[in-house]
Amino acid sequence: MPKITYIDNSGEARTVEGKNGMTVMETAIKHNVPGIDADCGGACACATCHVYVREDFLGKVGSPSAMEQSMLDFAENVKPNSRLSCQIKISDDLDGLTVTTPESQH
Repeated sequence: MPKITYIDNSGEARTVEGKNGMTVMETAIKHNVPGIDADCGGACACATCHVYVREDFLGKVGSPSAMEQSMLDFAENVKPNSRLSCQIKISDDLDGLTVTTPESQH
């Protein structure tokens, strides 16, 4: 199973095993990873699962869709590597993925 590392805004890292087909957000919720609120439950209707994808994985996770980009407009401190974790599907290609959560989710 692919391993995903979540780093919170204080620098604490948690590595968990993800399941292919699940999203990075669903995996965080399943493993009680703090910093990902997921208020809409993964419907891409909010920005409370905002994460920063480590640069070397940007090509593997792909670009945000137009809908995701619209939702990112509601997030604070958006960067070029910002993504909504509900829109990143886990696959074997993402083994070792590292994402960082922002200071707060809105």
